[in-house]
Amino acid sequence: MSTGEKIKSIALELTRISSIVGTEGEVQAARAIYSYLAKLDYFQKNKDHLRWVPVPGDPGGRCTVLAYIEGGKRPAREGEKARTVLCLGHIDTVGVEDYGELKPYATRPEVLQEKLKFIQFSEETLAEINSPDWIFGRGIFDMKTGVAALMVMVEKFAGQAAELQGNLVFIAVPDEEGNSAGMLAAVPELERLAREKGWEFTVALNTDYMTGQYPGDENKYVYVGTVGKLLPSFYVYGEETHVGEAFNGLNANLLAAAVLNQIDFNTELCDIADGEVTLPPVSLHQRDLKQEYSVQTANAVSLYFNHATHASQPAEVLAQYKEQAILAFEQVIDKLNREYETFCRLSRIPYRPLPWRVQVLTYDELYQAVKAETGDRLDRIIEAAVREQQAKKADDREISLAIVQAVHKNYSDQNSKIIVYLAPPYYPHIFVSDRSEKERRLLGLIGEVIEEAQRLYDYKIVLKKFYPYISDLSYCDISHDERQIAALVENMPAWSRSYTLPIGELQSIGMPVVNIGPYGRDAHKLSERLSCRYSLDAMPFILEQTLERLLK
Repeated sequence: MSTGEKIKSIALELTRISSIVGTEGEVQAARAIYSYLAKLDYFQKNKDHLRWVPVPGDPGGRCTVLAYIEGGKRPAREGEKARTVLCLGHIDTVGVEDYGELKPYATRPEVLQEKLKFIQFSEETLAEINSPDWIFGRGIFDMKTGVAALMVMVEKFAGQAAELQGNLVFIAVPDEEGNSAGMLAAVPELERLAREKGWEFTVALNTDYMTGQYPGDENKYVYVGTVGKLLPSFYVYGEETHVGEAFNGLNANLLAAAVLNQIDFNTELCDIADGEVTLPPVSLHQRDLKQEYSVQTANAVSLYFNHATHASQPAEVLAQYKEQAILAFEQVIDKLNREYETFCRLSRIPYRPLPWRVQVLTYDELYQAVKAETGDRLDRIIEAAVREQQAKKADDREISLAIVQAVHKNYSDQNSKIIVYLAPPYYPHIFVSDRSEKERRLLGLIGEVIEEAQRLYDYKIVLKKFYPYISDLSYCDISHDERQIAALVENMPAWSRSYTLPIGELQSIGMPVVNIGPYGRDAHKLSERLSCRYSLDAMPFILEQTLERLLK
């Protein structure tokens, strides 16, 4: 059986296990992977090299599967740490509600493909439904084929352990589509292994999915580096009034709308590095905090944005969003004064400028101001607010907002203002350039392998700097600049209360990353599908050759 055929066989077996994030299926998928590896001679002889890493406190008992192969050859230089490659993939999928009546077949690729022939799709999709070169099913693309490819690589290199100068670590993690609990549980274990065994992690290699970047794009991509994500959030506090006296208040809805208009899809906030551009910010949430209908205007609104990063760190992003909030506030005050002046003229009453003033604070600025007034009592107030939210099973975003509200409620200054803060989750970007020997070696090596693949296969393969989809690759490094870490921690109200990251361990194992994934279309859609071409020929070649060069 060829490498591609073996990958396909394992991918189909994994796809038939419905492993929707947060369900028992994640445990079943992990067991299937563990069972497959446990049968290999290497792990029969080295049983302690295959293990479970539990997700702490997980009600479903989910675990990461961790396997490692120790190379038999000593490092080239005396005293040098053993070079170690981390291979990672996620075993969970998104749900299957989008399949409607076809839900029972969502994870049965052979049956599903026949059923899809009777649904209206575009001509391109219908042609691929009728082609043997494509496989449809939830998870076949995102990302069970990638996991299968890594399992085949583990099997291959386990049989060559004596020839390896480096080590290979494989982790199959749950919850990537959720909160990355599997990866975050694995990081401290990886750091412990590296410390105790004298390893140095040199590269993290992911096999998550890859697709075209624009309509008609047939390029195939390999990514060195990955995009990051912040969730800049706003607590907009106005001054309520009766609608019959509308100009006597500052409507928080109007102020929030101005913030939304100023930031949403604002390309000035795109993060550019090495000529590669993130998508602009996109609003994910906006709602006023009134609990009932009344003719009182809203006095508080919550909103937050998805903000992708390539090079910008938390302190810079906070400063950008604070500036945008100031501009929005100024626009609202200007608009209200113009409209009020016109209203006064029409009503034949005297006009006086409205009293509103711009006030925008970061969460840390708010916290420090209130702490100066209330002392240690403030921290007890915050803890009470957190306990109340946790009793309601609130998520990290809701807990963050509740903390901001509790702090602001105890502030002597109750004038209108906007509070800018960061809500979970945080995914660090990893920008691979030529700053270190690890990075230079990876870039050169990947370039060579891609050139060789293009000579052997009929694909245009493009090397890009940032994997464009949020993934667990982000948790293979984090900024070592303590000022940036402080900006993150001090402006994320939920930090250490309901959310945290293993910062020390991430800094310790920090490594460049690469994504070598299968090709397909429509991840997270009814028409999710894998292309057998490239995914089962060129992709395994690139993956295997990359590992060969890293490990031998």
